[in-house]
Amino acid sequence: MIIKRDRYLKKLIERRENGLVKVITGIRRSGKSVLLNTIYHDYLLDCGVKESQIIMLALDHDIHAKYRNPLVLGEYIRKLASQSDEMHYVFLDEIQKVAEIKNPYLESDEDTITFVDTLLGLMAIKNIDLYVTGSNSKMLSSDILTAFRGRGDEIRMNPLSYSEFYSQYDEDKRHAWRDYITYGGMPFVLSRRSHEDKAKYLRDLFTKIYITDVVERNRILNDRTTLEDLLDFTASAIGSFTNPTRLERTFLSLKKQKISHVTISRYLEYLEDAFILSKAKRFDIKGRKYIGSPMKYYFTDIGLRNARLGFRQMEETHIMENVIYNELMLRGYSVDVGNLEAFEKDADNKTIRKQLEVDFVANDGSRVYYIQSALSIDDETKRNQETRPFRNIPDSFRKIVIVKDDVIPWHDNAGVLYLGIEQFLLDEDSIRL
Repeated sequence: MIIKRDRYLKKLIERRENGLVKVITGIRRSGKSVLLNTIYHDYLLDCGVKESQIIMLALDHDIHAKYRNPLVLGEYIRKLASQSDEMHYVFLDEIQKVAEIKNPYLESDEDTITFVDTLLGLMAIKNIDLYVTGSNSKMLSSDILTAFRGRGDEIRMNPLSYSEFYSQYDEDKRHAWRDYITYGGMPFVLSRRSHEDKAKYLRDLFTKIYITDVVERNRILNDRTTLEDLLDFTASAIGSFTNPTRLERTFLSLKKQKISHVTISRYLEYLEDAFILSKAKRFDIKGRKYIGSPMKYYFTDIGLRNARLGFRQMEETHIMENVIYNELMLRGYSVDVGNLEAFEKDADNKTIRKQLEVDFVANDGSRVYYIQSALSIDDETKRNQETRPFRNIPDSFRKIVIVKDDVIPWHDNAGVLYLGIEQFLLDEDSIRL
């Protein structure tokens, strides 16, 4: 089953022949290879590009093992591209498989050649347009920006959005939301039918791929259990503020282990680098500045989070918040957790200071959206509770409450927009209504 990934196809089309190395990154098994080798490949053919103009190498396949030598790889591509003046589109899948070798032209063992050298050399050839994918264990965003010296163009790929998932969901659409917040958007999940098969697939991704990648890349072979425990603690705390110091206390309380906050902070960075976790910082709305720790962590895919916890702790409030965060990030917003100070009267008419929270402050550079996530607002008290922070925000940017219920979008007297979760997820223009 080939799932249309139009958002990412559009990004590749926009970057076609731009003179940079297009690097497709993202969590393992999110569909990077299919995007490049099938979806984009077919698009080029439909545009009139000939098959002979497309050079595809899956470097993790044994038949291409010799091209894991960077010099052999470069020589092979140059030879093919030199056969005509036509543009050649080079797709290199799992580029991290290309080894680092000693420079055979120099005596020093310290002078080496890597795939980066090969790609930078190929970039200089006018009729070559380069595209690569790489696994998280060796090809991270920070590596790309550094290694290519500004000549790498990253395209971040995510698991299926709810809209993509919904378009391929072949069961009763009324169950789509339930299945999405349970099993998430890893593409292969859609081809599994039973709960047991889906759960096993998601668990195996963690145990056989993701954790192994992080452990091997960061050389923490003797501390794998700590990394796994940290994942479990973070999975239990989505939607809640935390920081390395709090997690240090959690290890001491629950595991009777003294794990320093410095180690925890470093491990959290590893999990972010591997696209497993993403964090939202606290932002002072009135002061227009970041507050710092604590912060909230969300899982890139909610199904992975649920599988990590054995499909326990299925609190829909926090899961829905995680899904909204992922969607906002997918749409290109900068997303923070809003914090503001308010002064209110207590029962004795005394002025007290309160710290209020807005679930998300989404910023696209020119516009700001304040967003609350709520399962329901079925009475006036609940509605006032959710909109209370909005009444203390001293600007006129759009304020939105997203609810689980299927509601017709409406505005209250204060201009707050109320949306159902599925409308928000299926219609990118919904928050601009």
